Amino acid sequence: MTRGSEGPVRRGQMLAYGSGNLSVNLLSQAFATFATFYYVDHLGVDPSLIGVAMVIHGIVNAVLNPLVGHVSDRTRTRWGRRVPYIAIGMAPLAAAFTMIWIPLVDGATARFWYFLVVVLVYDVLFVVVVLNYVALFPEMFTTIAERARAASWRQMFAIVSMIVGVAAAPLLYGAIGWAAMGVSFGVVALAFFALSLRGSTERVHAERESFGFLAALRYTLANRAFVTYVTGSFLLQLTFALLQAGIPFFTKYALGEADSANTVVLGAVFVVAIPMVYVWSRVTTRIGPRRAVLVAIVVYGGALVPFLLVGSLLLAAVTGAAIGVGIAGMLVLLEILLAEVIDDDERRTGTRREGMYFGMNGFIVRWAVSLQAVIITVVLSRSGYHNGAAVQPDSVVTGVRLMMGAVPLVVLALAFGCFLLYPLRSGTRPRDETGAHR
Repeated sequence: MTRGSEGPVRRGQMLAYGSGNLSVNLLSQAFATFATFYYVDHLGVDPSLIGVAMVIHGIVNAVLNPLVGHVSDRTRTRWGRRVPYIAIGMAPLAAAFTMIWIPLVDGATARFWYFLVVVLVYDVLFVVVVLNYVALFPEMFTTIAERARAASWRQMFAIVSMIVGVAAAPLLYGAIGWAAMGVSFGVVALAFFALSLRGSTERVHAERESFGFLAALRYTLANRAFVTYVTGSFLLQLTFALLQAGIPFFTKYALGEADSANTVVLGAVFVVAIPMVYVWSRVTTRIGPRRAVLVAIVVYGGALVPFLLVGSLLLAAVTGAAIGVGIAGMLVLLEILLAEVIDDDERRTGTRREGMYFGMNGFIVRWAVSLQAVIITVVLSRSGYHNGAAVQPDSVVTGVRLMMGAVPLVVLALAFGCFLLYPLRSGTRPRDETGAHR
């Protein structure tokens, strides 16, 4: 739906819109965590073939982001630019996700091709729906206070869905099977997308972008505020990826614990992060997004230091809880800062280009996962790690501790520098309360 007034967004509408983030993260976390495991370990597909499919998936997903964003920016319908894509795409997206877990062919090679085709369909639909969903955020919420509250609700739903998508999936597929799990997650995702759509609005005066694709890319990448933001965002996402991927190595080799310890440490991170998103919402409203993100980086970095020393699961869980405080700030603040960049771009160009900015941000930051894999591979190989060995040398423990407690600090220092250079120092919004541009 569209609206012409610029009044404050009601809490119920804010909650409804934010609930869509549960769908986004439920689908993405379940796919990222279990799709490869399902096809390799349960269906017997060659790991190298699934690896090829996942590389293709990553490239296609990255390239689609700016393309879909640009098309969305240039769309004009009576229902708005973003809402029609969400409304039309959400049911096919849920169906495509479900079909990943219901292979309709037999044989390892046939299942590889099935996986590749279904995942590519899923990629297209995911980018179309999710990019348009997140692109509504800066347009719906126009003040720092609104954006801080809305971001806190969105991230609360995101954290809950990450817990469900990772922790509940094994319980579900163990009890009812993979196909039923896929159907269950697909139905839940569709329901929350539909609820989110009821709370989604678009400003009727938003101008359609007139740039061609290459010109839009050039304007976007020439924007100093965006370049400093997206570089800092990439670095922060890299630390998140290192944390999630590194904890299993840390609990096994530095702590000598079973795999269940991963749940304890990650659970501490996410459980603490849920209430802390509301604290960071208030901090952001009080001191502004730029200062708040600098504080959050310092808090997050300080919380990582104990990984260099802790030797028990209890202390590791306490460390995880402290990390959750900092991560909550990052989750809330990154989309608020990008919304500021988009507002500033509107003042410069006269058009709202959320699609291109979120698309380019998605294209760039997703490579953080690839770089994280490279860092882990280098650290393990240089420290003397031997795949499959029952006992690893002490140098591996040292390497894993440095990977968790020292490497992220270097990355965070670079991110801190980026946000020091971030040129938008206040939460100026592009319109006043009557809807007129300032």
